[in-house]
Amino acid sequence: MNNTYLAVDFGGGSGRVMAASIHRGILKLEEIYRFPNRQVRMGNHIYWDFLALFEEMKTGIRQAVRRGYSVRSIGIDTWGVDFGLIDKEGNLLGNPVCYRDSRTDGLPEEFFDGPVLSAHYAETGIQVMAINTLFQLYSMQKKGDAQLEVADRLLFMPDLFSYYLTGVPNNEYCIASTSELLDARTRTWNRTLIESLGLRQSLFGEIVMPGTVRGKLKKEICEELGVSEEVEVIAVGSHDTSSAVFAVPEAGKNRAFLSSGTWSLLGVELDEPILSEEARKAGFTNEGGVGGKIRFLQNITGLWMLQRLIAQWKEEGKETDYEYLMTTAEKSEITSVIDVDDKAFQSPMDMEAAIAGYCRKHGYQVPASQGECVRCVLQSLAQRYKQGIEQLNRLLPAPVEQLHIVGGGCRNHLLNRLTSEVVGIPLYAGPVEATAIGNILVQALAAGEIKDRNEIKEII
Repeated sequence: MNNTYLAVDFGGGSGRVMAASIHRGILKLEEIYRFPNRQVRMGNHIYWDFLALFEEMKTGIRQAVRRGYSVRSIGIDTWGVDFGLIDKEGNLLGNPVCYRDSRTDGLPEEFFDGPVLSAHYAETGIQVMAINTLFQLYSMQKKGDAQLEVADRLLFMPDLFSYYLTGVPNNEYCIASTSELLDARTRTWNRTLIESLGLRQSLFGEIVMPGTVRGKLKKEICEELGVSEEVEVIAVGSHDTSSAVFAVPEAGKNRAFLSSGTWSLLGVELDEPILSEEARKAGFTNEGGVGGKIRFLQNITGLWMLQRLIAQWKEEGKETDYEYLMTTAEKSEITSVIDVDDKAFQSPMDMEAAIAGYCRKHGYQVPASQGECVRCVLQSLAQRYKQGIEQLNRLLPAPVEQLHIVGGGCRNHLLNRLTSEVVGIPLYAGPVEATAIGNILVQALAAGEIKDRNEIKEII
């Protein structure tokens, strides 16, 4: 396949390399390689295995070349907030720590008080969450982490993968916006905030926008992967949600998006951020989008709880067939609705016990079966989406009239039905591969092959 675009999409549970080409408005998409991703507990921290992930990415690119694809460019997207540090020689100073690590517990309350918090949101527009890069760096600074002493550059996860492919260090805008370290209006580093953290300004480099050429594959990488042509690495919406949102069709006024996966990202695209105190108190965040847009959204614990339940049941030798679990959940009559964003569900050793404990504490019916447990999680998510839309409606000039669900979670028909029942507006589902599609569309725009995302009429 000539003029092939490769989308490398890293999620919290798995990654994949997707190949695509565009011909007469038709996007042909193929999965080349899929691989697992996992968090590794070692010592006092939870890490990502960056070395293994980088090797898996190379394996996927190599397989695409062996299948005869003529690779034109590569785009990389990942989850947000996490990062790696490199020294002046380009050496990685340690495996990136996972945002679910406990090192940032309690730090937002320590770092901010009430009035300062309001002023901070008016600048950054980002929901204050302990997982954010700001607090990860604050934790390292407090403990005198030696990595900060010798680090030359901070690179977010997609920046890090790109750097080791090209040798060019830069920070893509969408992923940088998740850090809580940007000025929401200017789309640049908040230098005053960085200084208040006691960090060197030189750690934070050039911010590039989606559609920018980040660099070309290094000679040794080309030789290793069997690539003969010059292959560009393009800055896409490298926060996976920004790519997924870019794949949502523009048709339909007052349409909200819901990117449904490990996290649920519920919101709308805007030209400028909303930085009001009401938006802050409602938990909204203003993250960067493709084309300089703002993704005004809430970060909601998504299918993470269900994913952990299934992994746990698998270890215990219980039934984990997805259709079976959905069928039994459909028949369950439990009415308990839990707060999916409660800290109890962030990273428990036993998710089933965490749900049961929450229900007992609040006087709710405790799930007594796998089906009831799944039903409890899904109907709680649906109610949380309803709450989010109601909060959006209080902040937007006109109410949300449609909800468009993309990502892997849009295949969960029970969750879709429960959501549709409670939100009371038309609901559209798909595409499942929204993140990869959005990634590829930005590459095609950069290449001049399409003029806007609506030129794609059909996806195969």
